[in-house]
Parts: sequence; C-alpha cells; structure tokens
Amino acid sequence: MPQTLISGDRTTVLAGATSEGDALWVPVGDLEPASGWTLKPEGACRGEECVPIPRGQESLFVRPGLFNLAALAGYLGQPVVHDARRNAWVIGESAGRRAAGLDSLEAPDFTLPDLQGNLHSLHDYRGKKVFLVSWASW
Repeated sequence: MPQTLISGDRTTVLAGATSEGDALWVPVGDLEPASGWTLKPEGACRGEECVPIPRGQESLFVRPGLFNLAALAGYLGQPVVHDARRNAWVIGESAGRRAAGLDSLEAPDFTLPDLQGNLHSLHDYRGKKVFLVSWASW
C-alpha cells in the first residue's frame, strides 16, 4: 500500500514504502526525493549535514535497499505522526530548529499570489521592510 509522506514543504506518495508499526521503510532510491536525505557510508546525509547511524542499532535504521525514515526523525527529535488508516506520515521540524528560527527573528519563507495572480515570495523581499496584512473569518 503506498504511503504518503509530508515533510517540510514536500508531499510525496511513496509507492514502494512500507509501514510497520512506528517504522516507515522507504526505498533508498526514494529517500532523497521524498525527504532530502541520502544514505552514505558515513550515515544519513542532507547537504553538508550527516548523521551517523547509531552503532548497534543499524537494524532499526537500515535494511537491504530500505531506510527507516521515522527512526531517523525520532533520533533527531522531530515529531512523527502516522495515520495508519490513511497510510499518511507527517514529519515535523525539531524543537531545536524551531527555536533557532525564533531566535533569528527571521520569518519562514512562503509564496502567495497577489490579486492579479502573480506569485510573490517572502525571500524576494529579504533586507527590505515588509508589511503583511492577513484576515480570517473565524
């Protein structure tokens, strides 16, 4: 049964992934497109960041051709939510990364359309003063 993964700004349907309890086993070939992580001899890597697989716990993280993405998220302190009925997984940002973002006082990037449908991203205005107006009906 395909698994849907929401991680960061990515939503990916993983046809070859399997769910076993709290484990999300992702084919190694699908790992980078789905999460940005790759499996290397030094561990799980995303860009310049590499996380070694804990010694003695390799079987919790790696199987032939598969990687347990939920185990990595838990090891990194990221919240993981799994809806087994809908085969959906959400991996959130760790508390440390959220705290660092708050400490920097830099708003997270987003993209929204204006009234004419032109897209505007917050990163296009970095270094400039921006006034955001929002409205909600509730």
